[in-house]
Amino acid sequence: MLHFQPANSLQRKLAACTLMALAAGATGSAMASSPDAWKQTETEIRQACTKASTLKQVKPAGAILHFPDGNNAVSALLLQGRYPQPHMRNKPGKELCLFNRTTRSAVVSEADNIAKVPVVRKGK
Repeated sequence: MLHFQPANSLQRKLAACTLMALAAGATGSAMASSPDAWKQTETEIRQACTKASTLKQVKPAGAILHFPDGNNAVSALLLQGRYPQPHMRNKPGKELCLFNRTTRSAVVSEADNIAKVPVVRKGK
């Protein structure tokens, strides 16, 4: 085990501040936001993702997944709806929405195969 003993008062204060900053960073953003703030953010995510979607009759298809804060504080939401293009004949579709919590912007990508598991046949 290492023991660190700062030589003077300024070094002790600096060491204490550094340890506090490291401890605060390790707790993540969940400790920094109130439940009401998270609820408001999740409402914003649902609205932004729905607006960014290219599907009609679009709605969330699951819970929002939050990835850790940092330079890429992102949340993901799976959406379901129907393709509006005539050649798609109202076919059901899925999109994955990524919401950047820093820029407050949403992007979507087609995700029809996101939950499909390939069939593995024995002997082939």
